[in-house]
Amino acid sequence: MKICICTSGPDLNFPIDQVFGRCSYFLIVDKETEEFKVIDNEAREAMRGAGIAASQIVAGEKVEAVIVGKIGPNALTALQQSGIKVISGISGTAKEALDKFKAGKLK
Repeated sequence: MKICICTSGPDLNFPIDQVFGRCSYFLIVDKETEEFKVIDNEAREAMRGAGIAASQIVAGEKVEAVIVGKIGPNALTALQQSGIKVISGISGTAKEALDKFKAGKLK
């Protein structure tokens, strides 16, 4: 299972970014192996529609869930329509969030 963690830096030691469309990086993480791919969120520079553009990037990675601090309604709808579960209101590091997710503590 692949999940997307929105972070302020390019590895699991960085904090969860608090705004989905404007986050710095998407970490596409294999839940079992913890191997990850780093994607620079180029959508964050958009004048408008950053959330939708970011949603398209993430949906293209075939993830099953997104972990983030906050997400706007348009991006949320776009992800949900792609069958992606969104877990928002999360803080701490990407590693802490991954561990909680693996333990079933994030819903």
